[in-house]
Amino acid sequence: MAISQFYVGIGANLTPEGYANPRAGCEAALASLADYDIHITRLSNWYESAPVPLSDQPWYLNAVAVGKTPHDAEDTLAILHQKEADFGRVRGVRNAARVLDLDLLDFAGTVNQSESLTLPHPRMDQRAFVLLPLKELAPDWRHPVSKKMIDALISDMPAGQEIRVAPSI
Repeated sequence: MAISQFYVGIGANLTPEGYANPRAGCEAALASLADYDIHITRLSNWYESAPVPLSDQPWYLNAVAVGKTPHDAEDTLAILHQKEADFGRVRGVRNAARVLDLDLLDFAGTVNQSESLTLPHPRMDQRAFVLLPLKELAPDWRHPVSKKMIDALISDMPAGQEIRVAPSI
């Protein structure tokens, strides 16, 4: 069975029930993926970022992880969505505050546009909270569709995104 490498964006701006803070929930969610044969091998620094689009929601805590799995992209995404639900995420209003957000950003460089899966993740190339932590893990990463290098994507990001490295806990 082939093993694929993938990148997943993780974030939250609310605390899941039973956890001390959003970071504790995010870290527990990442650790629990191993139960589904999804293995996180590296994690970027954590970042704090203002909501996109700007709103009165609390700031988000975000990171990017790289992992490996024998699952295909659709099964991996389904597991990520199930994990969000397990941690109390209810999908409803777009861009709503959330206890857990797991976005499949890139899956082995696959390009896919279907009703159930879009790869690479749409809008990832416009989001500082994705590109800055992704650059830590993959400084030579190239967008599978535009073919732009990550440094060029960072240079081209829309202005006005507030983001900072989160303090250590």
